[in-house]
Amino acid sequence: MGRIVAIDYGRKRVGLAVTDQDQIIAGGLGTVHSKDVIAFLKEYCSREKVDCFVVGEPFDMQNRASEASRYIEPFVKHLRKQFPGIPVERMDERFTSQMAMQAMIDAGLKKKARQNKALVDTISATIILQYYLEKRSKSSES
Repeated sequence: MGRIVAIDYGRKRVGLAVTDQDQIIAGGLGTVHSKDVIAFLKEYCSREKVDCFVVGEPFDMQNRASEASRYIEPFVKHLRKQFPGIPVERMDERFTSQMAMQAMIDAGLKKKARQNKALVDTISATIILQYYLEKRSKSSES
């Protein structure tokens, strides 16, 4: 079984998370500049078997695609073209940044550490991946 990689795509930074080989636990993989993400993923896929990419899908409060969608959709198309053998799933990413910030507060991180946007992006990607794993687990139980 391969890993699942979650992507929290942003115009400047991309937060990444990955599962363990059994696809049970999500953990942060780090943050890369958006222009470097495809090269990073190619290098990662050369070392690890990846079964799926999960890309955060931004919605607004009315359940419509948010403003950020216009940057993410071209990335998703490019991702599918660069990795034709790896499926790309989408996962609602609403509130993940706020949840990441709360997780940092709950973990006792000082204000200076919480201002690290790269860390917020990595935690957001981890939350997206964890939601994906939970959703997949629930649908397999049905």
